[in-house]
Amino acid sequence: MRKTLFDKIWDQHVVKNLPGGRQVIYIDHHFIHEVTSPQAFAELKERNLPVFRKEQITATADHNVPTKNQHLPIEEPMSRKQVTTLTENCNEHNITLYGLGHEKQGIVHVIGPELGITQPGMTIVCGDSHTSTHGAFGNISFGIGTSQVAQVFASQCLILQKPKKMRININGKINPMVTSKDIILFLLSKLGVGGGTGFFIEYAGEAIESLGMEARMTICNMSIEMGAKGGLIAPNETTFNYLKGKPNAPSDSKWEDAVEKWKQLYSDEDALFDQEYYFNADEIPVMITYGTNPGMAFEVNEKIPSAADSKALNYMGLKPNEQLIGKKIQHVFIGSCTNARLEDLKIVANFIKGKQKAPGVQALIVPGSQNVANQIKQEGLIPIFEDAGFELREAGCSACLGMNEDKIPAGEYCVSTSNRNFEGRQGPGSRTFLASPLTAAAAAIYGEIVDVRNI
Repeated sequence: MRKTLFDKIWDQHVVKNLPGGRQVIYIDHHFIHEVTSPQAFAELKERNLPVFRKEQITATADHNVPTKNQHLPIEEPMSRKQVTTLTENCNEHNITLYGLGHEKQGIVHVIGPELGITQPGMTIVCGDSHTSTHGAFGNISFGIGTSQVAQVFASQCLILQKPKKMRININGKINPMVTSKDIILFLLSKLGVGGGTGFFIEYAGEAIESLGMEARMTICNMSIEMGAKGGLIAPNETTFNYLKGKPNAPSDSKWEDAVEKWKQLYSDEDALFDQEYYFNADEIPVMITYGTNPGMAFEVNEKIPSAADSKALNYMGLKPNEQLIGKKIQHVFIGSCTNARLEDLKIVANFIKGKQKAPGVQALIVPGSQNVANQIKQEGLIPIFEDAGFELREAGCSACLGMNEDKIPAGEYCVSTSNRNFEGRQGPGSRTFLASPLTAAAAAIYGEIVDVRNI
């Protein structure tokens, strides 16, 4: 029987079959951070269990960390406790930690790929739903709960039920001004936030294959917003070129062997999927959300549907048939594990160069890692951001999730490149429009939502 890419990777990691269709799956790499790991470490201590394979764990501080003055002691008590606890646990168990101040620190789903830890064919987990980001490299990556974090600590395995398989094919050429963020928001608008529930999604087709690795990561990142367990894209030369020379990627003679192995990671021509969809790339426009879940998205110049959820519109301060073009905004957030990589920030810099942000708009740029921060410095982007009035912060999750100090005030609007626009996601009472880095940058310059295709 011919296999899907997902089947090939999953089947290679089955340790044991259990009654009821469940299986013991081996985990190649485990990422942890300061928010979801403390309880798991506490469980190990309570049960007097060691960490089984510490060399296959990478830790970083990212979620609840300040993005100003990271060289100083953390002032906020909860953040300070979480980061201190992570440091103590990693020291006790001899786990690699990229904490605040480390040159490799950053958002967990940004540093994994840029360090070459994330590779094709692997199984990767983290106590964070957007672990699916790593699937852009052709692997099975997904978020897990705290009790499962403890399981992986103790056994490097998980007991799982195999998900169903979906493939989304996008063929043709992507329209100008349309980015990977627009692509995934388009898919969410068509399939809904429950469209991928119970599935692992493979993204395929000419349009997907034409994307760079950072764009692929954006799409796989937001598979979770579709309700899916995760998303993945078959590796190709673009993948191999990205990984070559990365610190933890295979090197010397091992590199060619790895590439030959990775080239076998694709869905066979007659492989069967439980669900399959087809879209044309030229149908995908510039997108933005208007409601309180990522599926409430539409083309930026459309009118809000007359049948839109009234509760969501009341929260957002919007009305049916209203257009978002010209809507005044107070904040722009460019960052998160969805859109805080070099490619994203170069798009922003190219647009805002020689321009000035609108008065009264706070425009935050938060690099996804210390490495990204160094890259934008080397590329000469920092003066562009500063001259345009954008505020450049230090690496972290920042205003994506309203957990740290970077929050959007109640009742104010933020055009955000993050992944969720739930009620209160960016702070109590905050109102979020999800969009691409390009659309966000344009909103900062004009002080309102605009259609970048008309500029």
